Amino acid sequence: MQAPSKAFSGGCFSPDAKKYVFGGWAWAWWFISDTQRISLEIMTLQPRCEDVETAEGVALTVTGVAQVKIMTENELLAVACEQFLGKNVHDIKNVVLQTLEGHLRSILGTLTVEQIYQDRDQFAKLVREVAAPDVGRMGIEILSFTIKDVYDKVNYLSSLGKSQTAQVQRDADIGVAEAERDAGIREAECKKEMLDMKFLADTYIADSKRSFELKKSAFTEEVSIKTAEAQLAYELQAAKEQQKIRQEELEIEVVQRKKQIDVEEQEILRTAKELVSTIRQPSEAEAHRIQQIAEGEKVKKVLLAQAEAEKIRKIGEAEAMVIEALGKAEAERMKLRAEAYQQYGHAAKLSLVLDALPVGKSTPPSSQPRCSGS
Repeated sequence: MQAPSKAFSGGCFSPDAKKYVFGGWAWAWWFISDTQRISLEIMTLQPRCEDVETAEGVALTVTGVAQVKIMTENELLAVACEQFLGKNVHDIKNVVLQTLEGHLRSILGTLTVEQIYQDRDQFAKLVREVAAPDVGRMGIEILSFTIKDVYDKVNYLSSLGKSQTAQVQRDADIGVAEAERDAGIREAECKKEMLDMKFLADTYIADSKRSFELKKSAFTEEVSIKTAEAQLAYELQAAKEQQKIRQEELEIEVVQRKKQIDVEEQEILRTAKELVSTIRQPSEAEAHRIQQIAEGEKVKKVLLAQAEAEKIRKIGEAEAMVIEALGKAEAERMKLRAEAYQQYGHAAKLSLVLDALPVGKSTPPSSQPRCSGS
């Protein structure tokens, strides 16, 4: 609790001279000096203005809370003592309260309801700034002033609050709708980005798979072609070997036939000699010998012609077998290639186009092997 201020007059002082002591002590003459006290405690006031019309003509009731105290500076303390010395705290409060309520009424008449209701701090600041000089001239300091309550009897503020509430609710709904819209747009954008990335990934996977299948079909086609060529080469080589074997067999048959002709010639000569020596006369034997020799020569020529014809027929059969084997091998190779083309589709067509392109002068095909008789 703050110590009260004391005022001394009379005694050693002149009748008009006064001494103010704040929070200390001083000498006073008994029955001579006049001593008076004034409280320096903080005083709480509750100004109230009922049914005061605002700038729009709406009657409002405003209550506030103010904290005031007597200032302790010498000059201002002297002013306060002149104003309130000898009065109790209630009287001091009443004077200051009347001053605050007067300024509060005057300011209410210059403001709208919205200004008073929506910005109470600014309204209280304005009242404090306007009232401070007046109460200051009384040696009173306004420590704080706040608006406690504002209301009316015609429900104007309630309607204003409802409209404000409706506006706030509307703004909130609009904000929620806009937020949901933005969220939906963002979600759609994210889904689009996800689908784009998935499309790119699927495209890359499809390209890789197609490239793999093309390479695989190319490798498979090459393996099939090499296999067919190897099979064809094997069949050709087998046909050649078979032809050589048949040619050797024909040569053996020709040699055997020649040996048989020589034996028959020897037998004819032996028979002729036997006839000459045993049956006929030498002249007849000679004629018979000549006839037998002629017949032997004739038989020899016939047998040689038959052997040569047989040789030519056998060689023709061997060559026909070789040509037939070559045709079968070529047909099998074309069949395998057609199956490979049908199986691998686009890669096979690409191979056909590449095979059809000119790459240089081709070497002439080798002639068919011919077999000559001995």
